[in-house]
Amino acid sequence: MKYFLPVFVALISVATPAFAQSYFTAGGLRMGTDWGLTVQQRVAKKTTVELILQSSFFRKEGMVTLLGEQHTPLISRRFNLYFGGGLHKGWHTVEPIYGVDEPERPGPFGITAIAGVEMTIGRLNLSYDIKPALNISGGENFGYFQSGVSARYVIAKKPFWEEQKKASKKRHKKKKTSRDKLRLW
Repeated sequence: MKYFLPVFVALISVATPAFAQSYFTAGGLRMGTDWGLTVQQRVAKKTTVELILQSSFFRKEGMVTLLGEQHTPLISRRFNLYFGGGLHKGWHTVEPIYGVDEPERPGPFGITAIAGVEMTIGRLNLSYDIKPALNISGGENFGYFQSGVSARYVIAKKPFWEEQKKASKKRHKKKKTSRDKLRLW
């Protein structure tokens, strides 16, 4: 883990200018203090919504988190910082032992903040973030300090309607040039 940051910085400095590109929808795995699945969807030019479904290595809880994130480009739009916040709701992952009466504990519910750095190379989006969470109710603790590395596959580089618009313009231009060639004869 101590070599992660130097390798990450070296990879960014070499790969970002040559291969990187932005994304519209990306989904993949998140590993760190908790593990799970993550999906990001761009909703504005520099804003994404992220949904994280995770389970803990240390607690007997699962959690779903919905976050709004604002992105700020560092080198380019392919390498940026992001920050944001949202809500989380959790549940207990261990069934009570048969015949033992345990008090029913509510699952955690609260607010979550996030700050991190990400880069996109081709169809691979990599990020590292810290994600503190405060429970308003329930949970094993009042708060959690989580961090993780996410590896996401870029599902859509651009919104499908932009791709359709571009294809339509290309077909229209092709028809126009073929008509112009016929006029020359």
